[in-house]
Amino acid sequence: MKFTRHALGLFGFLAILAAPLLAAEYSGKVVGVSDGDTLTLLVPDGASFKQVRVRLGEIDTPESRQPYGERAKQALSDLAFGQQARVVVQDTDRFGRTVGRVYVGGVDVNAEMVRQGAAWVYRQYLKDQSLLMLEAEAKADQAGPVGTAGSGTLPALGLAAGDLRHRHGPGAPCAGCLRLPPHPQPPPATVSPAPASGIAGKWRAARRRGFI
Repeated sequence: MKFTRHALGLFGFLAILAAPLLAAEYSGKVVGVSDGDTLTLLVPDGASFKQVRVRLGEIDTPESRQPYGERAKQALSDLAFGQQARVVVQDTDRFGRTVGRVYVGGVDVNAEMVRQGAAWVYRQYLKDQSLLMLEAEAKADQAGPVGTAGSGTLPALGLAAGDLRHRHGPGAPCAGCLRLPPHPQPPPATVSPAPASGIAGKWRAARRRGFI
């Protein structure tokens, strides 16, 4: 009896440890694609369904409003939109999105985006080192933003030139950000000369008018 109680206790402890692992996956239909690295998954939720915003982990793409952002969005749509997908959860980001690896059938969507040259490796959060090899191969094949301008699925953004701009706007650069052309600088302000004052000013004004 004592052994049985211990065995049941151990089983309960292991079940508690395993619970987060069992809950660390979502399966559902991709019903939306926001940009090249964010999609919406419709998953069962009791008797109904709920939408889960998913940020593809370990990769990064231009925002939709940035150069070639729409093409990156289209690449993700071609791979996942309208498909049944499985998400292996890695984290939750500061926007409340689920971060993870997305699989459609036998395709690792995160890795495929890098292989096509439609995404960079997000080095700050990198766990799978094989993504670096895929990125290097995309660059060698002149595919996507890591390749040569005018070749592959996405023209290059000039990885060797320009400044390192934070993908959410101006700010301190961080690993995994995109190399984009520098922010346009406003034209220098034109400063009008101050109006003359005092006796000297009146003398110069009268001289300009031809009185003296």
